[in-house]
Amino acid sequence: MAEAIKAGPVDNTAVIREAVSIHTRKIFDSCRDKDCIDNLRVYPTESSQTYIENALSIRPKAAQLLYAAVQVEPISFKRGWYTVDCTYFYRVTGETFPAGQATEGLAVFDKRAMLFGSEAGVMTFTSTETAPPSSPASELPIAVVDAVNPIALHAQLVDAAAPGTADLEGRTIPDFITAAFSEPLVLTDTTRRWLTTIGQFSTLRLERECQLLIPAYDYSMPNEDCPDNAEDDPCELFSRIPFPVEEFFPPDSMETKTVYQNML
Repeated sequence: MAEAIKAGPVDNTAVIREAVSIHTRKIFDSCRDKDCIDNLRVYPTESSQTYIENALSIRPKAAQLLYAAVQVEPISFKRGWYTVDCTYFYRVTGETFPAGQATEGLAVFDKRAMLFGSEAGVMTFTSTETAPPSSPASELPIAVVDAVNPIALHAQLVDAAAPGTADLEGRTIPDFITAAFSEPLVLTDTTRRWLTTIGQFSTLRLERECQLLIPAYDYSMPNEDCPDNAEDDPCELFSRIPFPVEEFFPPDSMETKTVYQNML
């Protein structure tokens, strides 16, 4: 009996069994970005704004990506190309000086990219749908954004020379975003403002559903038993972890450390 082929790289001895037609999403274009978002306005909670009014400065603690809203629109003068508009919603935390009060607030960052997404003139219907599509939006490619939690780089408090209308006053904030905070946010303009600088890594891509013909080696069947660590001896689990020698000495470089928990 021939040796079973596992998912992953294959050598020249692997034999293609058949050509298989699959329905999947094909990536037509993609890009990556490393955004340093400078002086991004943070809209604090009510208690945080009180602390800010009496603080001399503020230091950054962390930033968390709560949600990314994505919209796709065709570019009229460039056939097959689309704009991908992303709106990132962040929870930003900090600490005031000199009182050391913990603060948190909402920051919003808008980003636009132009990607090729090809064209399609069909509308897709499936047996699971019970209502007709409300718009021809199905002809648009699907935009996918992958992003990690940002890095809080800097924070500062500034006095507004001429307070006007806050940027978020004319914007609709989703309810689940405001619900992520323990108290109401101060979305109106104030004379004392909290600005932050964060670093964001992200990738964007445009996909379309299509049928592809691919080589198949065999059906994919798991060949390993599911582990049940709950019944293992804790000392046996601990014995599988290599001794973290580098943890006991200052590193020569700041390369990514090994996550020992993943070695269990």
